[in-house]
Amino acid sequence: MSSTNEPFLTGDIIEESCVLRVSDLSRMFAVEERHIIELVEEGVLSVVETERTEWRFSGAALRRARIALRLERDLGINTPGVALVLELLDELEQLRRERRTRP
Repeated sequence: MSSTNEPFLTGDIIEESCVLRVSDLSRMFAVEERHIIELVEEGVLSVVETERTEWRFSGAALRRARIALRLERDLGINTPGVALVLELLDELEQLRRERRTRP
């Protein structure tokens, strides 16, 4: 049974092919734009294109930014540490994919 007074979650589905700006990521994660720029400078996020003087990110950057910011907020890891953790997670994922494809 559900009550009309029960809260529910709403959200938008973002495809990996969509393009996001620094301001979009900043707003989505409630952080300053400068912090998103720091994540790019540290190699945590990759810019997929530059339009005029503004960076653009793929929808996949949304997932990566969410993980990075949770590592910072929940575990207190600094930005260089987050870059290292994400690099290690990427390597682990690659090794698991390779292991699954071996006979």
